[in-house]
Amino acid sequence: MQLLWFIPTHGEGRYLGTAIGGRAVNFDYWRQIAQAVDHLGFTGALLPTGRSCEDAWVLASTLVTHTKQMKFLVAIRPGLMSPGVAARMAATFDRISGGRLLINVVTGGDPVELAGDGLHLSHDDRYRLTDEFLAVWRQIAAGETADFQGNHLNIQSGKLLFPTIQKPHPPLWFGGSSLIAQEIAAKHVDVYLTWGEPPEQVAQKIASVRRLAAAQGRTLRFGIRLHVIVRETESQAWDAANDLIRYVDEDAIAKTQQAYARMDSEGQHRMKELHNGSREALEISPNLWAGIGLVRGGAGTALVGDADTVAQRMLEYQKLGIDTFIFSGYPHLEEAYRVAELLFPHLPLDNQPILEPQLLSPFGEVVANQEFPKQQIATVD
Repeated sequence: MQLLWFIPTHGEGRYLGTAIGGRAVNFDYWRQIAQAVDHLGFTGALLPTGRSCEDAWVLASTLVTHTKQMKFLVAIRPGLMSPGVAARMAATFDRISGGRLLINVVTGGDPVELAGDGLHLSHDDRYRLTDEFLAVWRQIAAGETADFQGNHLNIQSGKLLFPTIQKPHPPLWFGGSSLIAQEIAAKHVDVYLTWGEPPEQVAQKIASVRRLAAAQGRTLRFGIRLHVIVRETESQAWDAANDLIRYVDEDAIAKTQQAYARMDSEGQHRMKELHNGSREALEISPNLWAGIGLVRGGAGTALVGDADTVAQRMLEYQKLGIDTFIFSGYPHLEEAYRVAELLFPHLPLDNQPILEPQLLSPFGEVVANQEFPKQQIATVD
């Protein structure tokens, strides 16, 4: 199992839908989060993309020199960049980071935002463009010369002079719930991502993508994008979940749902259906809470509970085929530490950090100015 964190480039705070408890975000703060991700043992972090976010490539490039081992999941955008330029960007980042790049392929699901960036294609045509883009990008990034004539792209002698470290190229991650998106995933990518839907819905999606990939003679890995609210007790976790939306009013919910209703993203529609803009029955599956989606687009659900319970829910997803979890929590700096300290010991992580007592740096404050606190290091269940 791998666990990635999230770097909030579109705002941060202790509560959703309000400026109360809001936190100024700047490079120093993002660096703190990245360095926490790096030394706590997360596989890496996702940097979001879109007009509400700081540019992910610029920020990731500045953070890479402040970290040692974490990987950066950064988006390429078919239709907003050419496959050749995107391949050169990826190769440069992969080399300067020592092979720490993961590629997030984002087709986009908001026609209004995309029109602002000059892309005026329908939902299915954007995915057809993505299909052509990835066919070319994979060739160029792998060091081949690409000659391609499609309905959207005309590439003549596309090539990459400076290669990537990862072979044949940095791994491609991709999410999309529509059938055409699943078909493209099956054809091109390495990791198929889903937002945090109930297990039975995730199982259906995984089965569909697996069938499509098998028809292409391919196999894929699977990941899930979720928030997490983990505390020492179940009641504390649910109190924290309810506290997160304590300032969210009906007007904020209505405005948010109206904005997301214009999108043609199948995944966003599925997120909306989990709560339908209502505060009632937000626990849509055991320990899976849809409250975040009331005022946040994209990933709108969170696993909520004590560490053992959250771990068990994660293992249930793992049994379906999910081996990678991309988590976030508010505020992201504090919650990165909380997740690592409470949840990591219960998980079969690929890079499980080893916490060894150190004489000069004990875990916990010295007791009575003379006694080191008793070291209790949890083991993986």
